Amino acid sequence: MRLWELSALISLCVCLCAGVWAQGRQHSLSAGLVRLHVLAVSDEAEEQAVKLAVRDAVLDYLTPQLKDISTVQAAEEIITQALPGIEAAARAAAGDRPVTVTLDDERYPTRVYEGFSLPAGRYRSLRVILGEGKGHNWWCVVFPPVCLSAVQAEAVRPAMNPEDYALITNAEGWQLRFRTVELWGELVNKWEER
Repeated sequence: MRLWELSALISLCVCLCAGVWAQGRQHSLSAGLVRLHVLAVSDEAEEQAVKLAVRDAVLDYLTPQLKDISTVQAAEEIITQALPGIEAAARAAAGDRPVTVTLDDERYPTRVYEGFSLPAGRYRSLRVILGEGKGHNWWCVVFPPVCLSAVQAEAVRPAMNPEDYALITNAEGWQLRFRTVELWGELVNKWEER
């Protein structure tokens, strides 16, 4: 083998190993969370206000039900059972707009919250779509419940293992690892969009 062929092979192996590690980290992170995604009818100011009213109605309905829940599996079960009630709460706030509510996996871009960041990737998602959902969206983490103005890194600590928590809070020495997971998630998002 020539030197450049060996270098290319080693580079490929390093990239593949980093990708496998990043995919594992992203899966570990997403396995402990359920995100909320509300999509507005359009970008008009009135529709954006309705989107926020729907968000508040969904959170008001769901937050008490998730109050004493400690595992993501229990949270998903409660959310699944509550889908009709969640949809009713969203419809009440949406007026005459069509509302679709689902619990499914969804791709998210990197999102920075107060005190922590979540890398791009696939997450379990409670999705509320108003009309055709062509407007700006709003998202947060519904389990553990960190959606309201008191979004803090400490609220997600109980749902995560220490390595994942250090990764999303950018603890000392974890910035490069977070960036690796983030870039891998963005790459996979783009690949799946094709």
